[in-house]
Amino acid sequence: MGFSETMKAIADPQRREMLSLVKKQRMSAGEIATQFPNLSAATVSYHLSLLKKASLITETKYKNFIYYELNASVFEEIILWCAQFTGGIDEKP
Repeated sequence: MGFSETMKAIADPQRREMLSLVKKQRMSAGEIATQFPNLSAATVSYHLSLLKKASLITETKYKNFIYYELNASVFEEIILWCAQFTGGIDEKP
């Protein structure tokens, strides 16, 4: 995971909404696209590609569909990285 790719991916509100959707359940690109009627299928595919490149989602192919799921481990890494600035983890007196 590249940290800059991750931050770029979560910077966009539409991509954050896509992450929220796949957090609840795995979804196909078509199912995700129906939640964004103002976006073209190509735009949804682009957003999913960026999320996948940042390792925020994983994909599983089944028959003629590709399903996307949240990769929570990347968020755990982000939380650990951010915690070093708050003194929340492994804080020494």
